[in-house]
Amino acid sequence: MKETFRTDVEAADGLHKAYSTLKTEISKVIVGQDEVVDFLLTSIFCQGHSLLIGVPGLAKTLLIQTISSALDLKFNRIQFTPDLMPSDILGAETLDKDRNFKFIKGPIFSNIILADEINRTPPKTQAALLESMQEYSVTIAGHRYALDRPFFVLATQNPIEQEGTYPLPEAQLDRFMFNILLDYPSYKDEVDIVKNTTSGTKVTVNPVMSSEEITYFQQLVRKVPVADNVVEYAVKLVHKTRPGAATPNDTAKQYLEWGAGPRASQFLVIGAKCNALLHGKYSPDIEDVQAIAKPALRHRIVRNFKAEAEGITVDNIIDQLL
Repeated sequence: MKETFRTDVEAADGLHKAYSTLKTEISKVIVGQDEVVDFLLTSIFCQGHSLLIGVPGLAKTLLIQTISSALDLKFNRIQFTPDLMPSDILGAETLDKDRNFKFIKGPIFSNIILADEINRTPPKTQAALLESMQEYSVTIAGHRYALDRPFFVLATQNPIEQEGTYPLPEAQLDRFMFNILLDYPSYKDEVDIVKNTTSGTKVTVNPVMSSEEITYFQQLVRKVPVADNVVEYAVKLVHKTRPGAATPNDTAKQYLEWGAGPRASQFLVIGAKCNALLHGKYSPDIEDVQAIAKPALRHRIVRNFKAEAEGITVDNIIDQLL
């Protein structure tokens, strides 16, 4: 590691300082989208994965490339198409010149994977990501191959094109820590984007931390102490999303078909811990849980027909639950 910390408090201060430097380096290329960058960095330091939803042309690929450069990590982009096969992601065994089987690694063997338009490929190929996301390994012909750490999957979906797509099932969506919405830039930000991208200036993003430091900070996040009332608040919030609970919330009972599972509670607490550290605090409070509630919950609750008919969005429902 570039820097050795004597105590966890020093390490927490180091992460807060590194986070500020990371934001500065990323802002050299990415204009605006501060909240999106915050959520992506939080999911990386929590050892989670994220699903990014936004219309074409919002620099999703450039964003994740820039983050991987600032973190000094290996990056691979996989374009998901209807004819993509699991072996195109994981790799395959082939015969070498001595007629022995040799495993050729696929693009999944990297630190950061951009699964572009993941809903354009059939479920069989989508499922090829599941073991790598959960177990940090892939199994080919009975042999298990460990992936490099840290490992982070950012999957993207296009919300406006539905033909020829295979929506991810809820069980697979639940594997993602965050569901992040990428919106259009503001007028001022778009002016800056156009100025920056139509000039001949080349921007260099300097690496801020190594893979060893990222792994160290991931372990640090897990060690952050959290008060019982914060854990109880997170669990109560998840319970509020369940219309079939013993004491159902009125909003959930009226607008939700299905609520979030225990994994949501886990991600709310670990995400709150990381959010606290990134903003200079040593322990999370309820505000840290609320700060990451929408991306942690919006893909884990299912609206009923009444909510869809009345135009009630998932974010509207989460606002009411909060």
